[in-house]
Amino acid sequence: MASSENIVIVGGGLAGATAAKTLRAEGHGGPVILLAEERHHPYLRPPLSKDYLLAKVDDDALSVVPADWYAENGVDLRLGAAVTRIDPAARCVIFPDGRTLGYSSLLLATGARPRHIPLPGSDLEGVSTFRTVEDSRRLRAALADGGLNVVMIGSGWIGMELAAAASAYGNSVTLLGLEEVPLSAAIGPELGGFFRSLHEANGVRFRLPASAAGISGQSGRVTGVVTDAGDVLPADLVIIAVGVVPEVSLAEAAGIALENGILADASLRTSVPGIFAAGDVANALHPFTGQHHRSEHWSNALNGGKVAARAMLGRDASLDTVPYFYTDQFDVSMEYSGFPALVSGPPTIRGSLEGKEFLAFWQRDGRVVAGMSVNWPRSGKPQKLIKQLISAKTAVSPAALADPDIPLDGLLPHA
Repeated sequence: MASSENIVIVGGGLAGATAAKTLRAEGHGGPVILLAEERHHPYLRPPLSKDYLLAKVDDDALSVVPADWYAENGVDLRLGAAVTRIDPAARCVIFPDGRTLGYSSLLLATGARPRHIPLPGSDLEGVSTFRTVEDSRRLRAALADGGLNVVMIGSGWIGMELAAAASAYGNSVTLLGLEEVPLSAAIGPELGGFFRSLHEANGVRFRLPASAAGISGQSGRVTGVVTDAGDVLPADLVIIAVGVVPEVSLAEAAGIALENGILADASLRTSVPGIFAAGDVANALHPFTGQHHRSEHWSNALNGGKVAARAMLGRDASLDTVPYFYTDQFDVSMEYSGFPALVSGPPTIRGSLEGKEFLAFWQRDGRVVAGMSVNWPRSGKPQKLIKQLISAKTAVSPAALADPDIPLDGLLPHA
């Protein structure tokens, strides 16, 4: 039945759970209903391909908030709750059995799903994509004893993280990717080459550029991957990690404007009154660039959940933070802040790639628009200062960025 009081959140990931938490923190006392399609309490995804996969942390490290927080704070968390349709005119969501739930405001935090490629043999046992906590548990169990031939299809961040974990467990790993250099679309060939060398030093083999033409098997189980060149790579496990697709089916059926996800303004309002979007699915206007950006990283889900909650309460709120993400691969810890779509030209490096401790800065028209820190001492707060440099929009010379004798805070305009 319809209600003029309910705030309904569809999606039980970080964005949805953070929105619920923020609503209560901001003093909202009305009904908050969080509909999670998975049967798990909301959890963090980044550890799934890093420390959780490597068994360095347990389930508790995944929780957005403790399991009992929802009941203690009057949030109606419904697990395994799929929504089949939204009726914007009636302001309600519709469940598979025809029941309805009314809303005053609705947040779509439906996330993304793994991109599937139509490969012959992709239904064989031992072939999988990677997205959920169950995926991480299954892969960890399969990799843990080592000694397997693992073929990774996809040379992006998730593919590289999974390759690192598989290799760390003592498996033989081959990675296929369409790029000539892994990660080059994200960070350019020089730094993509840094990560390739890191992996090769740890036994990972690359076939680049290459794609899979098919997957071969015997008795229903995978035995190999056939490349576009006709080579057959032996495989006991195949993981397909070729990106994700924003989950927009509910929004599309409801007539909400779409473009590479759900279009939203800086306050995460969609084209339909009363409906907001946050997280992987939202293609939101960013005040810094004046352009729409869709980010699949956890910081976007975290900050987006906060902004959407405040906006649903009628408060001034804008998703204006500098995007951030991180990766851990072997003995390298990397953090990145900025706007890769604005990057023009190769990065300026401070430090040593060979020594695996450096900063990288990307510029456009003399201004820093993105920055990476690799194994850089966190006591120096490199990411905080990189974000400040980006926000300052102040021209900085490449020589000054590269000079280790010039403190980063000395490049800020107030210095």
